Amino acid sequence: MPTGVTGFVGLGNMGIPMARRLVLAGYQVRGFDTSPAAMGDFAAIDPSAGGGGVTAVTELASVGDGADAVILMLPDSDVVEHVLLTAGLLAALRPGSTVIDMSSSDPARTRVLAGRTAAAGVTLIDAPVSGGVAGARAGTLAVMVGGPAAGFARFQPMLSAIGSRVVHAGDVGAGHAVKALNNLMSAANLLLASEALIAGQRFGLDPAVMLEIINASSGRSASTENKWPNYVLTGKYDAGFAIRLMVKDIRLALGIEHAAGVPSVVSEAVVAGWEAALADLPPDADHTSIARWLAERETKDPRG
Repeated sequence: MPTGVTGFVGLGNMGIPMARRLVLAGYQVRGFDTSPAAMGDFAAIDPSAGGGGVTAVTELASVGDGADAVILMLPDSDVVEHVLLTAGLLAALRPGSTVIDMSSSDPARTRVLAGRTAAAGVTLIDAPVSGGVAGARAGTLAVMVGGPAAGFARFQPMLSAIGSRVVHAGDVGAGHAVKALNNLMSAANLLLASEALIAGQRFGLDPAVMLEIINASSGRSASTENKWPNYVLTGKYDAGFAIRLMVKDIRLALGIEHAAGVPSVVSEAVVAGWEAALADLPPDADHTSIARWLAERETKDPRG
């Protein structure tokens, strides 16, 4: 049975199912969120099936009391830095504890922040995830970890309660870098798959039949195997990841490519396409809504 306390800050669409997986694995989880509704959802987690525990705290500084680690599941580096530095969580943590940033943060800023936490005697590791809300509920997320090998080894069992594949990506910031680049590839796949499938529909093809063929062929991807059948064709558009967050991540990835001197013609076109969609859609619209946005657009054939 796991021992000790794990703090958890950020109990949103991803945070609640992740916290539940920890509780079911036997962890004592102390949770905090600024949203009363989120705190209510957290307090409602039933620990009886796994032997863990749930403690909801009303003050951010209390989330790390006696905790070996505090997990952050927040929107971006701005919020992470606010929580740790401005709102005072770092000052409230005891030396020797660890902050696990599972947010999709800027890897360059993560490295700077790790220096700030180290000066306070606190280790920072980054451990963003891929797999969406469904993966968080099922405990099948991919977890990509950046930080010292000792920190990875220490917390791999805990992270394995959240994800089915936990990989040490490298030094601090490596996890956030891989996550941004992964999301750039995912965004490109969804954008291109949507363009092709919408073109097929307008040609007269049944998109469900197209997907059956494509998913047995070389054009398949997570977008054709999961996003289109489950969130686009159903008209639900509720995969649980906002378009503004996707755009934030792919901009980070493009910055990594530019800094590395990599030719980025395709990546720049992908980012531009998603930025155009974001300009027209509500910022909290699900990222799969880009398929509906594309379907409603008309582009003149350049051949005249």
